[in-house]
Amino acid sequence: MNTPHVLIAGGGIGGLAAALALLKRGIDVEVYEQASELREVGAGVQLSANAIRVLHELGVHDALRALACEASGKEVRLWNTGQTWKLFDLGAVSVERYGFPYYTVYRPDLLAVLAEGVQREKPDAIHLNARCTGFDQSAGGVALHFEGGVARGDALIGADGVHSRIRQALFGPGEARFTGLVAWRGTIPMERLPAHMRRLVGSNWVGPGRHVVHYPVHRGEYMNFIGVVEGRDWRVESWTASGSRDECRADFAGWHRDVHAMIANIETPYLWALLGRAPMEKWSVGRVSLLGDACHPTLPFLAQGAAMALEDGYILARALQAAGGDLEPGLARYETSRKERTGKVVHGSAEMAGRFHNPALAEAAGAQDYVNREWSEERVKRRYEWLFTYDVTAVPV
Repeated sequence: MNTPHVLIAGGGIGGLAAALALLKRGIDVEVYEQASELREVGAGVQLSANAIRVLHELGVHDALRALACEASGKEVRLWNTGQTWKLFDLGAVSVERYGFPYYTVYRPDLLAVLAEGVQREKPDAIHLNARCTGFDQSAGGVALHFEGGVARGDALIGADGVHSRIRQALFGPGEARFTGLVAWRGTIPMERLPAHMRRLVGSNWVGPGRHVVHYPVHRGEYMNFIGVVEGRDWRVESWTASGSRDECRADFAGWHRDVHAMIANIETPYLWALLGRAPMEKWSVGRVSLLGDACHPTLPFLAQGAAMALEDGYILARALQAAGGDLEPGLARYETSRKERTGKVVHGSAEMAGRFHNPALAEAAGAQDYVNREWSEERVKRRYEWLFTYDVTAVPV
């Protein structure tokens, strides 16, 4: 069989990781991105050892290392007093235990190193201003349609995000359920924060009905802030809908001064609704399949959304190679290899919201007992060890 020619709809983290993994295995790829330039929202992402293993295998780990922050640990803090519990050590401990570090990363930095990797393998692989309008497939191949053009290939991967047109064309619109949770996000120049907050540590502030996560990104030059609130009736699932600092401040009234120091220094706080989707029973139809948020969007509470997209891309390439370029069996192998793990992440992330927001956290005495129990070493290992130890190079496909 001739070398397969794979079309990828979507030039985000998952689409570019898949493109790079496929190109490194000698499988030809074209990536079609609707935007006029490759860009990511200015926000952060956490990459645990399982994700860094993928980047190492793709040959872009060193480039990312120069831009990332290697977190020394994660901690839990109580919403009003700031009382702190160590969640787990990272840094050298992550390398020793899992083989790779734990990074906190600016999303545009991650996208840039993946795009550069793809372009090193094939300079003209990425096509911009290519808004997908639909596709056709037959026994002989696929045709991806755009506003004003068409691309033809042997297979199509929908890596076009939570609002995926490819998923909708395959399976219908589907229903997203509003979780009742709304998230604030923003990045803050580190120099604007008090000196005691400028640390290479990830912090999870927990409290009744809401929580805050923050960590350094882009060589420690920025602090990434995410604050999640229950009970707001805001249903816009967009990363670019802006709110105001006053609204954000009101949502965290009574919280510790460190939380308010961050809110006061966010230039533009963005607000988005967290919608939940059940894991899909099926991702692939014939020569077309899905990847990342297009098929298993997850709430951010296990910090594994980007990692799952990276793993998907690598396993996709392994599965197609293992199938000898026979595309439909290869896509079926990919889906089978990924469904159980990604489904477990979707469910586990949903469960974490209740853990972060438990009413027991309202008072110091109840909070002490609750955190000691829920974040005991045994429970933390049960929650995270299976995530961090996953090896994309060794799991069967």
